[in-house]
Amino acid sequence: MPIAFVLINADLGAEEELIKELKNIENIKEVYAVYGVYDIIAKIEADSMEKVKETVTWRIRRLDKVRSTLTMIVIEA
Repeated sequence: MPIAFVLINADLGAEEELIKELKNIENIKEVYAVYGVYDIIAKIEADSMEKVKETVTWRIRRLDKVRSTLTMIVIEA
């Protein structure tokens, strides 16, 4: 099962709102607010890599208050 972590930069003060929206998106299993360069980290698990890509491209990156993302795809060893 493909897994990815998405690091998200949010508009200032929009973190709580974004976290609520992210928790309602299919394939997003965990969402956390974090300190550091990024504001939020989300864990995606899907049946296929295509669904992971669709979740990032069409669901997460299209949210109004998302400024930028960095996606890290887990390597299955």
